[in-house]
Amino acid sequence: MPKTPDYFAGKTILITGAASGIGRATALIFAREGANVVCADINEHGARDTAAAVNGRGSQALALKTDVTSRAQVNDMMERALAAFGNVQFLFNSAGAAFRRAKFLEIDDALMEKTFALNVDGTFYAMQAVLPHMLKNKFGVIVNVASMAHRRGGPGSSIHYAAAKGAVVSMTMGVAREFATQGIRALSISPGPIKTPFQDAAGSSPELVQRFLEDVPMKRFGEPEEIGELVLFMCSDACPFMTADTVYVNGGGGWR
Repeated sequence: MPKTPDYFAGKTILITGAASGIGRATALIFAREGANVVCADINEHGARDTAAAVNGRGSQALALKTDVTSRAQVNDMMERALAAFGNVQFLFNSAGAAFRRAKFLEIDDALMEKTFALNVDGTFYAMQAVLPHMLKNKFGVIVNVASMAHRRGGPGSSIHYAAAKGAVVSMTMGVAREFATQGIRALSISPGPIKTPFQDAAGSSPELVQRFLEDVPMKRFGEPEEIGELVLFMCSDACPFMTADTVYVNGGGGWR
């Protein structure tokens, strides 16, 4: 939570991957705090649903159909956000996926390229689109979604995804340190298993899901809202000295 009451009131957060899961949960948490929320997602219907839910909580929302693997669409997203709200103080890059599980020798060029396009290029494009505006205002917070996978390496199922999220962690750290004296903070979050559509979309088998669960000392998966509340804290005035790090949220698991 912020130190200052109504800290987020009237400020704007741009969220990619806002149609579901962590992105949607974060949008609703920021709406609770009075922020304007730009809900961007390739799933236009889902983005509109999230925006409607934000409006239902009394905040202003803008739904944008955006493919973050397209630099042109990301730049347009930023321009439309500024046209609607005038400023964007916060960027949350939640869009990401593993697409499918694969052993290392089964990872083909198409899967590798698709995984990096969404997870790495999408984050890169969004940061490059928002940073000139933030630098002009000498203020901004960027939060990117990484993964515990970058510490584990993803052997046997998701080395492609782990490599992409490792790139996100490194890129976030680099941006944070490059712009640290110019009012910009950048952080990443490395979640363990979270209850989202991600596992189904990646084709996780029941056996693999069970193995993930057994590795979590708390014996449960995380909730999207638990990540969203962390994003709120990171963007707030409660941690102005916090930048460059990735924060692990995993119920104590994910290290073996």
